[in-house]
Amino acid sequence: MGTDQNRNPRAEQTVCPYCGVGCTIQYADNGKATGTAGPVNTKGEICPKGGAAYDVVEHGDRLTEPLVRENGQFATAPWETAMARVADRLNGIVDQHGPDAVEFFASSNCTNEENYVFQKIARMLGTNNVDNCARLCHSSTVAAMSERFGAGAMTNTLDDLAETDCLLVTGANPAEQHPVIFRSYFLPAIRNGATLIHIDPRETDTTDAADIHLDVRPGYDIELLNSMAKVVLDEDLVDESFVEERTTGYSDLTAHLDNVDVGSGADVAGVDPETVREAARAYAEADTAAIVTGMGMSQHTCGTDNVHALLNLALLTGNVGRPGTGVNPLRGQNNVQGAGDVGALPSVLPGYEPVTDPDARQRVADEWGVEPPSEPGLTETTATHQFGDAVKAAVVFGENPAVTEPNASSVRAGFDDLDFCVVIDLFETATVDHADVVLPGSSWAEKAGTVTNTDRRVMRMRPNADLPGNARRDLDILTDLGHRLVDQPDAFDYDGPEAVFEELTRVTPLYAGMSYDGIGEGYQRWPFPAEADSGTDVLHTETFASGEQTAPLRPVSPTPPADAVSGDQLVLTTGRALQHFNSGALTRRSETLMRMRGEDVLEIHPDDAAARGIEDGDAVVVENGRGSVTVSAAVTAAIRPGVVFCTFHYLDPLANALTGDSLDPVAEIPEYKHSAVTVRKAG
Repeated sequence: MGTDQNRNPRAEQTVCPYCGVGCTIQYADNGKATGTAGPVNTKGEICPKGGAAYDVVEHGDRLTEPLVRENGQFATAPWETAMARVADRLNGIVDQHGPDAVEFFASSNCTNEENYVFQKIARMLGTNNVDNCARLCHSSTVAAMSERFGAGAMTNTLDDLAETDCLLVTGANPAEQHPVIFRSYFLPAIRNGATLIHIDPRETDTTDAADIHLDVRPGYDIELLNSMAKVVLDEDLVDESFVEERTTGYSDLTAHLDNVDVGSGADVAGVDPETVREAARAYAEADTAAIVTGMGMSQHTCGTDNVHALLNLALLTGNVGRPGTGVNPLRGQNNVQGAGDVGALPSVLPGYEPVTDPDARQRVADEWGVEPPSEPGLTETTATHQFGDAVKAAVVFGENPAVTEPNASSVRAGFDDLDFCVVIDLFETATVDHADVVLPGSSWAEKAGTVTNTDRRVMRMRPNADLPGNARRDLDILTDLGHRLVDQPDAFDYDGPEAVFEELTRVTPLYAGMSYDGIGEGYQRWPFPAEADSGTDVLHTETFASGEQTAPLRPVSPTPPADAVSGDQLVLTTGRALQHFNSGALTRRSETLMRMRGEDVLEIHPDDAAARGIEDGDAVVVENGRGSVTVSAAVTAAIRPGVVFCTFHYLDPLANALTGDSLDPVAEIPEYKHSAVTVRKAG
């Protein structure tokens, strides 16, 4: 390990490796990353994580040689030895148990080209068992929006939202989690008179800018949203012409909402009924109103239904298919949108075409020479429960499921039950601890390719440094693996990432008209049909992406959280902080970011703290039947009573030792936002 050789750093426009905003950055002479004016951060503005992005590139902990486990211990090995071991073990497992015995964990932090090749390996091997961390963040959003609208992405653009009259931000904290979006797009709208409604159990920097705050109880969003929809009906705020021309199912929805009492619904949701009415009026009466949604909505066992309830609001008020409107999920990683676009999901091929669709499979077969399997594969949340049983091996590419999956202790035990695990990564993560072979890959600064940001912009990445030691570019590792695993080795003969992109445009209708030259230093936005001159900014204008003129309105009934609170338990809800990112494998290695936020805290309301004899700064034990962690208390009225909050960025405390593994029945997303815990003073 280590990166002491000359890395030949240079300043080339590329994309920040962290959230889904898509800020452009480049190497700076001071050894840091600096923002450069790009399609999204038009003035070169970046957040603290972006400014510290180069810290991990030169970090001394970088993996620079392949590691092979021998007699329980890792030893460095030549690339040929390591790759031969991977191919031999995986081929042996496939021969003995079939290709569905292998689960492929794709990476939302890697390029479109890399994820495309990764899912191609899995499918040419004979399995649809390929998934990425979208399963853990917005799979329920995609499920609901795809079912109703035909596309599970932002309906509008960031530039468009800067012109809206009302922002309904629910389950998201863009001021801290997508700060460039908040500063550059949302604040201008607010300064121009837009109303900001914030739905969140915490008061955050986003709340500080809000006109209306609804501090909903975690897990009870449907009661709140149904109550808002009832106000829209009761006060004749429905866009009748839009409902008549562009929706179906209105009578069924109104019959369902006839049984909703705003006062009772607000009481269950833990919010003031008059504030509910105020929020509903502000949203429905605005000329243009946009919903912005995040993981506070999606990460529930009722996450798909939460989003269905949001879609009802947008459709009832005609806030779809026009500038300044729509339903706009903020994506969490720099290429979580793109990973799904290019097929790194178990139920869809590139372009979100179902694996069950024979025409879609034939289109892929015409390009690959092999038809993908027709049965949907295992999601990663289901696969981890089958480790050692139906699933015998895992290929983990740039993900850290030993930290990010719920009920982490159970998942780690499952990894130990596998016959074989190979990890491609930059550092020795918690998942590497369970690997048999580790392959050192490339960071954001050492690769070329494309990524797709939160508002569907495809942008190019360019190298800013040479690779350290004997690390290899991820795309080279994957094509090598494809040659060794698939009995059609010319399928992975690519002359660089541009050749991969050209192929994926032929099998991904959303990207069909795109090219590297067309993207240049700007972007191209999907959908971009082959015959088009440009992409599409606002979706669902005349027809929905489904091809239908109408979208269904849908009655949504509340579902209580799976992990019910009893006795003196509190609700643990988890989320992100400004200074860190996901499992923290990268950001915790930045001295800059660790100086800003070196440890986690548990936010707890003063009433709950007083009842337990806890003072600000005390060490507290947070526990349930799944695990126990110790963390410092931050006593604050910014969180509602009965709820505690911490991030999931740290190994200690490991928040996901406490989160439950109950899943949304449609999207199989875990219930990260509602875990029953007890909290007591340590000692």
